[in-house]
Amino acid sequence: MNGEVWFAVLPDGAAGVAGARLLRASATAAVEHGSGRPWLLGTWPPGHMTVAAVGAARLAVIGRCQVTADSLAARLARVADITDVEQAVRGLAGSHHVVASVGGRVWVRGSASGTRLVFRARVGGAEVAADRSDVLARLTGAGLDEEALALHLLSSPPPYPLDTRCVWRGVEGVRPEHGLLLEPDGRARTRPWWSPPEPVRPRARGAPDIRRALTAAVGSCTAGGGTVSADLSGGLDSTSLCFLAAREPCRLVTLHWRGRDPANDDTSWATRAAAELPGVECVLPPHSPRHLPYGMLDAGGLVPDEPGTWVRDAGKRAAGAALMAAEGSRLHLTGGGGDELFVAPTAHMYDYVRSHPFAALARLRRIRAVQRVPVRPLLRRLACRDSFAQWLARWADDLTRPDTEPAPHSAGDFSVAWGDAARMPPWATPDAVHTVAELLRAAAADGPPPLARERGQHAALTFVRTGGRRLRVANQTGLRPELAAPYLDDAVLDTALAVRVAERNAPDRYKPVLADALRGIVPAPLLRRTTKGEFSMELYEGVGCGKAALLDVFADSALVRAGLVDARALRTQLLGPRPRPDMLRHLDPTLGCELWLRAARHSPTATGGPT
Repeated sequence: MNGEVWFAVLPDGAAGVAGARLLRASATAAVEHGSGRPWLLGTWPPGHMTVAAVGAARLAVIGRCQVTADSLAARLARVADITDVEQAVRGLAGSHHVVASVGGRVWVRGSASGTRLVFRARVGGAEVAADRSDVLARLTGAGLDEEALALHLLSSPPPYPLDTRCVWRGVEGVRPEHGLLLEPDGRARTRPWWSPPEPVRPRARGAPDIRRALTAAVGSCTAGGGTVSADLSGGLDSTSLCFLAAREPCRLVTLHWRGRDPANDDTSWATRAAAELPGVECVLPPHSPRHLPYGMLDAGGLVPDEPGTWVRDAGKRAAGAALMAAEGSRLHLTGGGGDELFVAPTAHMYDYVRSHPFAALARLRRIRAVQRVPVRPLLRRLACRDSFAQWLARWADDLTRPDTEPAPHSAGDFSVAWGDAARMPPWATPDAVHTVAELLRAAAADGPPPLARERGQHAALTFVRTGGRRLRVANQTGLRPELAAPYLDDAVLDTALAVRVAERNAPDRYKPVLADALRGIVPAPLLRRTTKGEFSMELYEGVGCGKAALLDVFADSALVRAGLVDARALRTQLLGPRPRPDMLRHLDPTLGCELWLRAARHSPTATGGPT
């Protein structure tokens, strides 16, 4: 499968034989059940999978985890039934899949953030699981689901509960907090393995646990020594990871991209951080048009199993990966997930104003002063008691409202709704808009519960899953070193999400929870930074320099041929004298869909059958 890293999981029974027969042609590695039947088939690099055996039972940890086979076997020895597996693997740091075969039954699950996902499809009378949806599409001969593809045109990734809908017909995604139980006769069902903690812990009590979890998460990246690289943007998230990694027995190389805007003080802060990291090498790439957004639309690489917005910065990421690979890096740490965990979403004000009205009033005054939010729309929004399902239904009716036009009863950019009500782009066809609206209405009609009881916690979880999804897709492009986001590891989520949502913000302090957790590891002056880098100059320069290339990409559009995009409307927007921020917000998903659809339709997956 062209260098892809993947694995598939088969049931321990005769029903799985058909799937195994089809998969063997493209698999380069295999692990058997205790019965001798095929269990895991796929292609993975050395060290990517740790397998333990105790009698006929088997347990595999696939991904980033420093557990040894002997240690894993000791855990497996405590497992009497497949339902005991999660208790046995509790406490393992890192980001990984867990797969077990016990007593003829098989359990497989990914990670809570969605950086590791599980997919399912029926093959020859049995359910088969895999970590990539396109593996199952090849196996079953599935075609593209253009209704699901229309969801990826939204200005934000597909929302819960539609975020696990696959772009391949007949292939289903398993929700991140659920795993899949495969029975010997080929049947399968999902069951929960993770639930978010209630956000009730005070910041002071939560900080030590976060410190321990983050230390272990970074330790899972550096285990084994060698060279590891990391972003050093100058922001608190990446800076903290660099200081944690610098304490480990490995060679650390950092990467910093200098901003083009003189007002962006990221480089100043990155320089201050680098001065406090003796012995750590820092790479500062020179400016290049290819590193600008949209500067390299033909970066090549492998085809992910779904569209992604990483294509905007493909040139920058390819250049950074090449520089870090030249340094010998085997893994590259990013600060993804820091914003999601350590900044309270504005939606938290809905609950905060009810639980702590006087403190909330003071916070609202500060928000109004900074954002100039009108009073009456703000009060109406805070008083609105829409359930999550009602909010989804309202969203379906509002898909084409321009981002610059306030919604009814809105409070401008200040939203306390259940999430980011993403819009369809102005160039989406009426059929595409209708399709997405109907999918949202159908989801709302099912009455799905929110991801958490509090709106702020629900919003934080949706942002975490969006970040996990982006990292997962970016890692499928084949660039090396692979990316790791320790903030999105399960153990870090468990500790960070347990902190009260409102306490993730504080007057005159930025990310106070993270700063408290890293006190004594990151120098105090760096923890006191309150500014944040801004990159609109690069974005607008990239659009200007890349306009001809963008027009060329959409000159013969696969999305237009699929009936999802209006070619004239898109061209009109691209030819405008200066792109509006809302247009740029829509451009990235559309570009990601366009390049992915072209590549996918030229791959064997699009016509069905295994490669």
